[in-house]
Amino acid sequence: MSEVDEGARQRLDKWLWAARFYKTRSLAADAIAGGKVRWNGQAVKPAREAKPGDELEISTGEQRWTVIVRGVNQQRRPAPEARLLYEETAESAASRQRLEEVGRLAPMPGAGLKGRPTKKAGRLIRGFNE
Repeated sequence: MSEVDEGARQRLDKWLWAARFYKTRSLAADAIAGGKVRWNGQAVKPAREAKPGDELEISTGEQRWTVIVRGVNQQRRPAPEARLLYEETAESAASRQRLEEVGRLAPMPGAGLKGRPTKKAGRLIRGFNE
């Protein structure tokens, strides 16, 4: 298990990748450039250095996270170790839990559909549209 460095600094895109908010560093950089990540309430560039104590607001799809940076790790480690790099605020956790519950109780129409329709379903769809 690697040590989490609590006094170091790291590029924001690399930190988001190491903390497992995004699968690749380029996705993290694109999200930062697109305004989906805010550092201490400000829009930033991917090269901004994150250090312990910084507050980040991260949007990934429908989810919004507000986290406080607790450490820096130069390598991408397993998820349990990555969770040591940040601390989610109580309001953020409550908000995400509420959204999850709403999604479970009232799912979006068609959320359960997966893959292509069968031949029979295709005929029904064409019959409905004509």
